[in-house]
Amino acid sequence: MKLNLLSKAGVVLVGLSMSSSVLAAGKVEWNAEGGEKTVAMTLTPDRENGIEVYEVCSACHLLEGWGMTNGTFPQLAGQSREVLIKQLADIRALNRDNPTMYPFALPESIGDEQALADVTAYIATLPMNPDNGKGEWAKGTAEYDQGEKLYKDNCVQCHGDHGEGMPDKFYPRIEGQHYEYMLRQFEWIRDGKRRNANPDMVKQIAGFSNKEMKMVINWVSRTPVDPKDLAPSADWQNPDYD
Repeated sequence: MKLNLLSKAGVVLVGLSMSSSVLAAGKVEWNAEGGEKTVAMTLTPDRENGIEVYEVCSACHLLEGWGMTNGTFPQLAGQSREVLIKQLADIRALNRDNPTMYPFALPESIGDEQALADVTAYIATLPMNPDNGKGEWAKGTAEYDQGEKLYKDNCVQCHGDHGEGMPDKFYPRIEGQHYEYMLRQFEWIRDGKRRNANPDMVKQIAGFSNKEMKMVINWVSRTPVDPKDLAPSADWQNPDYD
């Protein structure tokens, strides 16, 4: 199945490029009602199907949902179902550019709105990596302290006191996420390269320097996650795929 998906990627990406240029002229509202997102949110998830669908995603995000600590792929484990549904629906609707993921997220690859409901509900239950990728400045350094101040002055209203997010508003959980992945997304959002970014965030972080960006993301990457949401060790393996 994965080989078939990869063999089609070249064709799929041509369509993505063409559609993106059209969408750029009239950007879809950041979080408009309707479409697959709204439908998937109303459906009752089927856990067993979620496990089956997630196996496709695990090629990049790993069976544990931990992604890569170097930031190549984000950690999905522990992310809210609402955020996961929105991002998948945005990628499928070409509202978010992700050429690597696009062919794997298509309905013919993982299924319809029910599949979105199933796989996202399953991912949200996975315990998070207890050793996520972190920035360079440890607690006690001036850069760490400045990152904390930047976070409290700019990010708390949407992402919460410690990066827990706000699922009802589709604001992602960022605590426990890999530093390099968050840094890349922050830069793209700041510089207008992520088309499905919340316009309020774009405005809020527009004046951040590169060092300020690194300091605030460093602080987030080092913010402790509630132990109940973490796997027992970095060696934990997902038992659903034994």
